Amino acid sequence: MALTEQQVYDAIKPIEDPELHLGIVDLGLIYGVDINPQPEGEEVKLTMTFTSPFCPYGPQLKTQVQRALATLPGVKNALVNIVFTPPWDPRTMASEECKIALGLGWSEEEGQGGPGDELESQR
Repeated sequence: MALTEQQVYDAIKPIEDPELHLGIVDLGLIYGVDINPQPEGEEVKLTMTFTSPFCPYGPQLKTQVQRALATLPGVKNALVNIVFTPPWDPRTMASEECKIALGLGWSEEEGQGGPGDELESQR
């Protein structure tokens, strides 16, 4: 059975950013997955970014992802490519749950300042 993109995402979903304590998949740090069948096994190429180019945990995260990919059945080669274009933006790339955890859980259409605006309008 061929490896699927969903299996790749499931394998790396438990990996968390050590500073934010949120999953790298939900944070939107994964930009793409390529699975290339080879005669000796699957080659998985994953493209990802960090929350900042100077992330002190970058090498640790890359190693964790590479190890998770290498444990998938049939994977012969796991490559992790780190990119910074486009720059990570949690407002557009993170899941709704992560946005809330990061304090970005409201939009400007709902109010000017954020949570609590509804209290101001009720006074």
